[in-house]
Amino acid sequence: MKGNLEMTLASRLSTAVNAGKIELPGEKLMLITGNLALKQLQATILGLLASLMAALLGWMAEGNMPLNHVVILSSTSVSTAFIASLLQGLIMVGVIIGSKRLGLNPDNIATPMAASFGDLITLALLACFSQWFYTFMDRSPLVLFLVDFLIVCLIPVWIIISSKHPDTLLLLRTGWEPIITAMVISSIGGLILDKTVADPNLAGIIVYVPVINGIGGNLVSIQSSRISTSLHMKYSPGEVPDDRTGCFSPCRAFFGSGSNHRSAQVLLSLVVPGQLIFLFSIHVMKGAYTLPSPLFTFLFLSASVIQVVLLLCIAEYMVHCLWRRQKDPDSYSIPYLTALGDLLGTGLLSLAFVILWCSGNPGST
Repeated sequence: MKGNLEMTLASRLSTAVNAGKIELPGEKLMLITGNLALKQLQATILGLLASLMAALLGWMAEGNMPLNHVVILSSTSVSTAFIASLLQGLIMVGVIIGSKRLGLNPDNIATPMAASFGDLITLALLACFSQWFYTFMDRSPLVLFLVDFLIVCLIPVWIIISSKHPDTLLLLRTGWEPIITAMVISSIGGLILDKTVADPNLAGIIVYVPVINGIGGNLVSIQSSRISTSLHMKYSPGEVPDDRTGCFSPCRAFFGSGSNHRSAQVLLSLVVPGQLIFLFSIHVMKGAYTLPSPLFTFLFLSASVIQVVLLLCIAEYMVHCLWRRQKDPDSYSIPYLTALGDLLGTGLLSLAFVILWCSGNPGST
């Protein structure tokens, strides 16, 4: 969820920078503060929704959910989302403006960095807040309620600030659908992972899920942001290139003379060498100084390639479809694509582990 918020912010600001919308100091300040306030609002509300969804899924799985567990979940989730969103938002603004001044394309830098730093900072804060709040759960539970109350009381402030700019005002009204839907889709992937890990024979999947989902989400977010920027600079909302008006063909994502076709080919070519590096690194960190088995390597790389191919094809269709419907792809496409990446990556990797176990060689992972 946090990755979606960071990447949509990075994609929106990257497009604004490339389109020259923040050349004037006053416009730059209004756009940045409006987007940061909007992201604080989204992080607060979605942090609360995420904790309630986690409590619901826990109740469905175990049959009960004590109230004090729900309270610590909500306090930890809301606090983590609030602080992490503020820190990462400031970092992303600095990265995007710095990239433009150095003559670099923010689309190629900001979105994957947002996803990577988003996971790192969010998980670190989540661990710290959960451990700290756990000490208050029995002796001072009112502290947890107070934390939730104070952060929720800031919601009107974020609404007022974000409504000052017309672009963020529009997102304030219409930008909730993709991130909430993405949270639900990602939760389905989480259920698949939970069921897979519950089998002791397949528990090793937990080490590889962040790798396959992280790389897939990063690559497709770069491509989505590049396509969106190209549409913003060359076409009016609702207007698409002539070769995108007919029936969709998956080959269009990779074959053609445009820069987006070449970037899709380059991004796809990074999957195998990148995953091999991570695969070997994981084995070294686990204390295994031999390479994984050929069968596991083949299945893992196949799952990764299939995931990224599907995501790049979906991105090509989704971004143009959203633009044709006069919806901003920067705010709509990335949440859907990263959530689908989580779902596809987890599902394909689970299938690979099942095949590996059926082959009688599960220890090769």
